[in-house]
Amino acid sequence: MNPYEIRKLFPILDQEVNGQPLVYLDSAATSQKPESVINVIAEYYRGYNSNVHRGVHTLGTKATDAYEGSREKVRKFINASSTEEIIFTRGTTTSLNTVARSYGKANLSEGDEIVISYMEHHSNIIPWQQIAKETGAVLKYIPLQPDGTISLEDVKETVTDSAKIVSVAHVSNVLGVINPIKEIAAIAHQHGAVMVVDGAQSTPHIKVDVRDLDCDFFAFSGHKMAGPTGIGVLYGKKEHLEKMEPIEFGGEMIDFVGLYESTWKELPWKFEGGTPIIAGAIGLGAAIDFLEQIGLDEIERHEHKLAAYAMEKMSGIEGLTIYGTKDPERRAGVITFNIDDVHPHDVATVLDAEGVAVRAGHHCAQPLMKWLDVSATARASFYLYNTEEDIDKLVSGLIKTKEYFSNVF
Repeated sequence: MNPYEIRKLFPILDQEVNGQPLVYLDSAATSQKPESVINVIAEYYRGYNSNVHRGVHTLGTKATDAYEGSREKVRKFINASSTEEIIFTRGTTTSLNTVARSYGKANLSEGDEIVISYMEHHSNIIPWQQIAKETGAVLKYIPLQPDGTISLEDVKETVTDSAKIVSVAHVSNVLGVINPIKEIAAIAHQHGAVMVVDGAQSTPHIKVDVRDLDCDFFAFSGHKMAGPTGIGVLYGKKEHLEKMEPIEFGGEMIDFVGLYESTWKELPWKFEGGTPIIAGAIGLGAAIDFLEQIGLDEIERHEHKLAAYAMEKMSGIEGLTIYGTKDPERRAGVITFNIDDVHPHDVATVLDAEGVAVRAGHHCAQPLMKWLDVSATARASFYLYNTEEDIDKLVSGLIKTKEYFSNVF
């Protein structure tokens, strides 16, 4: 793949910020969108905007075909067994909350254990905290190794027969570490627990096969994988989804409504109450087309190369600390760092003046910040449109940042 050619397919990247060519290094927060995805969404609104599943007129049929066609694209993309296992949601957060509130509430009792890790995004912590309070279940944390990785020995010690749910990020949004989900799932299943995976940071960057991972639930978002905001996916094994109750009620998800009782549609529609996210789902389908045309293996190789290059260059900056494993093969294209005596928000501000966009803050991972013994960090995250030249501009900006604050203080 040629990232310089790919970059031309993303119209937003062809601009200047503060008088400098834009270097976008915040794809872990949200990725940019190629022209092809933007055009597909615009085509829906311009040409066949209509609700789905509800009418027999031409526009409604075309919209329904496109919407359900995207569901099939998602199924193939993550190798699910059936489209019945693909639920469209607002995003990873909604997907994880659905599992917690539906599966968790029905299957957890006092003393049962929910196992997560210190590296989880708040979206994979707070829903479990809340359901634990409601059910009397206990929240347990898998400890981290000094380099921020998860040891399978620690998983084996933490997951016991009392565990009913194990929920872990496939890739950390802070450390970039790729977790051994397949092996963790096997341990969870040995103890009768279900495996829930936060795939927000993995699905855009590496090939995901939910059947190979043998996870019970898998959640991800469209906006991090070249798709639109407001659309996500919950994959669940059919055996679980069939037993689960929906958590949102209204039109579209019903079979029959009486005065005092109602019944639900079959999978997957019983979990998609109201007018669904039609344009978002169609846009997600277009994003999948785009990513598959390039190839997830190519994207992964490119990001490993960028991560290795960035760590090499950034490690030469005195006083700069990179968090997480130094092995580029064990991490995705995310590098989180701090510069001694410079607040990460100041780092991000100076970089923005150079046209370089990075994230600064706690990254919705405050327990991990506490584990790292910092209040906040800066983060550079790469995607298929980034180049080694982008890394060079980042490093140049970091050197300027360090020099500026050295002179100020």
